Order: sequence, then structure tokens, then C-alpha cells
Amino acid sequence: MSRIARVLPDVTGLDKVFDYSIPDDLVGSVEVGSIVRVELHGRRIGGWVVETLSESTVDSVKPIAKVTGHGPSPELIELAAWAQVRWAARRTRPFLVAASPKRAVRSLPRPNRRAQSPAPSSPATTELLSSGGGVLRLPPRSDVLPSVLSAIGIGPTLVIVPTNADAMLMASRLRRTGATVALVPDDWALAAGGVDAVVGTRSAAWMPCADMAAAVVVDEHDEALQEERSPTWHARDVVAERCRRAGVPAVFISPIPSLVAVEELAGSDGPVHPPAERERQGWPRVQIVDRGDEDPWKKSLVTSELIERLRDPLQRVLCVSNTTGRARVLACRSCKALVRCENCDAAVGLADDGRLACRRCEAVRPPVCQECGAGKFANLRPGVTRIGEELEAAGNRPVVVVTGKDEDPPPRSDVYVGTEAALYRVPPVDVVAFLEFDSEMLAPRFRASEQALALLVRAGRLAPTVLVQTFNPEHEVLRAARSAEPQVVIDAERERRSMLSLPPYGALASVTGAFSDEVVAQLDRDVVEVGGDGEDRYLLRATDWMALGDAVNATTRPPGSRVRVAVDPPRI
Repeated sequence: MSRIARVLPDVTGLDKVFDYSIPDDLVGSVEVGSIVRVELHGRRIGGWVVETLSESTVDSVKPIAKVTGHGPSPELIELAAWAQVRWAARRTRPFLVAASPKRAVRSLPRPNRRAQSPAPSSPATTELLSSGGGVLRLPPRSDVLPSVLSAIGIGPTLVIVPTNADAMLMASRLRRTGATVALVPDDWALAAGGVDAVVGTRSAAWMPCADMAAAVVVDEHDEALQEERSPTWHARDVVAERCRRAGVPAVFISPIPSLVAVEELAGSDGPVHPPAERERQGWPRVQIVDRGDEDPWKKSLVTSELIERLRDPLQRVLCVSNTTGRARVLACRSCKALVRCENCDAAVGLADDGRLACRRCEAVRPPVCQECGAGKFANLRPGVTRIGEELEAAGNRPVVVVTGKDEDPPPRSDVYVGTEAALYRVPPVDVVAFLEFDSEMLAPRFRASEQALALLVRAGRLAPTVLVQTFNPEHEVLRAARSAEPQVVIDAERERRSMLSLPPYGALASVTGAFSDEVVAQLDRDVVEVGGDGEDRYLLRATDWMALGDAVNATTRPPGSRVRVAVDPPRI
């Protein structure tokens, strides 16, 4: 009989387990995953039981003071140990916190499963599940509910969606079909007891799902599925590994599957998708406004095509311009060409020393146009406030400016303007207009094309028509959106990233913060390649994620250091 429990304290900065004895009256209630209270250094703290033993290697151990309730399953504790290496986390604590209930759960309800063969189902999803899982490409305006119901048809299903609004809507729709649903994290106990579907956002990847038979990740491409704080774990990858260990299928749904999903999670034939014509019907109409014949330094982004939309009293319009926290887009005043990096084709800006600098590959060159040799450039980045004034004058209609800093819902209007945050904050409209989309397609990030296409997908769910103003009408992103063929971007991304050994063909991490140089100096250079500016900002490369994580976790960080390691950061 196990009489010793190894406990990981729930204390920030501490990742050491301690042995505690299990009192006679708690023998039946202490198991791996239990959340307990123990005494440590004179104070009582919480912690997780991560292992039970018949005897301790320590001469004298203190007893467990109290069992708080249920916690992560042994399988999730093992998964946390894997994630600690995968995302170069110094501790497993962040993952166990994500896997634990918000409030003490002292008992679990009885299983409550009702769904037998819920309808409507998705034949494509059913086939994918029977073959072990994979990637399903559905157009932006398709309904994913039949796919989720197909999974529920084979047993309890874990469903991951990007936002809280998506989770609440999915839970409500599933309940109307007769399925029992746990909306996590609030319904943690129901999920652990047993229901037809466990639904939640990225944290649901760590939630219990009793007798899990399948998992579905909706909008696998969405950046909301990745944790912004360190460790920067991704729900897609956690679910994929969790299902692999459990031997159950997982389906990853997206209108624009990421290259990571295509290469690592899809079968040899690639993503499953509807026939071309049916897929085309699920995409918005994409209208391209080619500004190639205009003077690119004109202050106004209000084109004649946009004015036509603004002056139509029957159309509600959202204009999007990402100006906050983005690299400048420059154009040559002589030949009108956009200024791009000669190495990676990203947009470049003027550095403090007057040279042209690329933030994607860090290449620099003299301030000379690569097309005509001129040295004078124009900044194409007006702010949304000024744009709002121009839109109001051009359309003769009131304009509401929407930014990500606003806390309250924007007032109702027929014309909105804002950053990409507005795509999540305004009600459905008739037209979404991207005023200067080149800054997205040519952003100095290696995932720029995927992220730009994701914006068009989001806009297409908000409006039947998406208007794009650009100097690059033949860019791969626009060709993919116009033809409803995301494979155009995948093919281009595969060629670039494989050549540069970028994910998924290599592992990447950033190290920032005070004393980063001391941490980086300890890395095994036979395993990790180090780049960066040498001023507490470094970029690490390795052949695979586990090798990178092991190398980073093997370093010792100076006391009081604020080093941040971001594995596979989305915006680099």
C-alpha cells in the first residue's frame, strides 16, 4: 500500500517535489493528481500529488495536512512533464495550474452521457476519425457543428475553440442537439465526471475529459490557441500529443490550415477538403483594389472604390488599418516601388542610423531603392484617427473608431474604422475593407502570409464582401483568397521555411530580458544556434523542439533574473 506522497508545491519559482506521509484517515482519498495542503518551511501551502510510494527515501517526513480535492489526472501530469521540455519551461507548475479546477472539487458527479448518433454529422470527419484523425479544411463560412457531432458519435469528445464567445455558442448549440456538455473551466467537475462533450478555449487542452474518445480543434490556425505568456504552449500541439498518448483520433479544422498542421498532423494526402466549387461558395467575395498606378505617398487611403461603398446608405462598412506596433511600409518617391528586403521579401523600415533594416531576417542595407537607385522614401502609414476623419468626410456618414484598448462594445454605426481588433468587436457588416494590406502581407515575420490570410478569413465571417487595397495584387495571399485555394500559401511557405529551417522544419525560440546573455552563454552550441543583437535579445535555433527545450532547461538562471523564453513565438 502507498503510504508516501510526493508533492509538488503550488509555489511560484519552486519546482522541487517533497515527500509527505499519508495519514490513515486519508489513505483512500490521496492519489496521483490529488490537490492537497502540506506544511513547508513553517507555513501551510497547496500542492499536487505527482507520485505515490510505499516508502520514502527521506528519514523523517511530515504528514499531509488535508486533501483539498480532485486535480489533474496522472495522464495529464505526465503530459505536463513532456510540455515542460517542449516549451522550455523551467517548471511543470504552469501546466498543472492550467489543468486544475478553479475551485475545490471534493466529489465528482456520476457520468451523464446521452448522445447516441447525433445529427447532422459530417461524412468527411467520420472518415477522418476512423482513419486515426487528421486535418479538415472547411471554408470560412462553413458550419463546424456536424464535424463535432461526428466526433461525439464515437464517444466523449474534447472540443477546443479560439474564443470564449465561440465556446459559449458551441456549448449552447450542442446542448440543443441533446448532448451533455461541460463548458470548462467552470464545469471542471462535470468534465471529470463524464459528459458527451467538453468545450472550451485553449486551456481546455488541459481539462479532464473522462473516457475521451476523440478531440476536435476548431480554427487550428488561430493565434488565440497559443498562450501569450511564457511558457508559450499551443493548444493544437498539446491536444495532438495528448491524443497520441491516449490512442484516440483528433481532427484539426481550419479554412487555412497552418503549415505545421499540414506537415505534422495531416496524412500523406494532405488535408481533407470539400470539392473546389463547394469550397469556393464558402469563401467571401474578395475585391482587389490595385493601387499600383497611384502615387504611394498620397496621404489618403480612401480610394474611389471605397468611397462608392461608403456612400451607399444600404451598406455597413468596417475599415481596417493596423498602424499600432507595426513596421513602417516605405515607398520610393521616384519609381513608386515598395521597399522590400532583398533576402526575404519583407517590408523594411528606416533604422535610427538611416539605413534600411528588415526586422524579419535582420538584414540591413543603405537607403537606396532596389528598383531605381533613388534615396527618398515616403511612409505609407497614417493613423486610424485621421483615417476616420477622412472616411467621415468622404462618405458623409458618422464613423466610429474602434481599437483594442476599448473595453466597452463600440456604439452601433454604419461605418467603423479600427485595427484588426475591430474584427472581433463589431457586429456583422456588408463590407470589410483593408485599407493598406501590404503591411500585413509583407510584415517582418516568418508567418506573415499565414497571419494575413487569417485576417481575410476573419473578415469573411463578418461580411460577404472583403475589399483589399494593395500595391501587390498578385501576392500569394490574395491569389489564395481570390481562388479559395489556401494551398497557394502553403506551397510558398513550404519552400521558404524549408530553405531557412524555420518551423516546422526546425525549432525556434526567443530569449529576452535582463541576464539573457548569461543564460545564452551556457547553451550547448552543438545543439543550439544563437543569433540576435547581443543586448538581452536572442534568437535560438535547433533541429527539433525537444532538443531545444532540453538545452534551454539545462541552463542555470541567475537569481532575480527576468529572462523570458518564448518557444515558437507567433510574432517573430
